[in-house]
Amino acid sequence: MRNANLNRRQILALAGGGLASLPATSSLAQSFVGEIETDAAAHVRRNTMAFRTVEWRDHFDNLRHGAIICDSASRAVHYWSEDGNTYLAYPCSVPMTEEFTRRGRTEIVLKRREPTWIPTPSMRERDPTLPAIVHPGPDNPLGTRALNLSWQYYRIHGIDNPAKIGRRASNGCFGLFNHHVEQLYDLVRIGTQVVVI
Repeated sequence: MRNANLNRRQILALAGGGLASLPATSSLAQSFVGEIETDAAAHVRRNTMAFRTVEWRDHFDNLRHGAIICDSASRAVHYWSEDGNTYLAYPCSVPMTEEFTRRGRTEIVLKRREPTWIPTPSMRERDPTLPAIVHPGPDNPLGTRALNLSWQYYRIHGIDNPAKIGRRASNGCFGLFNHHVEQLYDLVRIGTQVVVI
């Protein structure tokens, strides 16, 4: 697998400009329940330090319906269009622990605009004070868009708190800035293949 680090200017353009575009060659929801990883923790690694590119060919045989790699190690979501002309990379939040991290192959099975969030049974068990439901709005942990994976309760979705981006801050999902997930939402379709590494 080829590993290429992005420079600081590219990372800042990604975070500030909303979207990095590089040449193609080069239940219901899991959301945050617990403590967001803080910069005070010695082990914290932010996207600006660990962001890396990945090659789709290392994980997929083809780009049929497009492809997404959710990279837990570098805390990024990578997207390739079916024609191979578009490669986009987004910083993201990742699962808080290995226990919440599911790796392997899945696909997009549902796209939801302004999703409603309902905590999973295990989340309610861990924190009974969670609301039964959170309707669309600024406090919704799923943000403005949700891309449901074929694995129950797992999503790529927007976020209610930008401080989660680049941190271990979810119960299994990958959270993107809302403006990023809105762009990704418009590009992907049902059947887009996904690999979580």
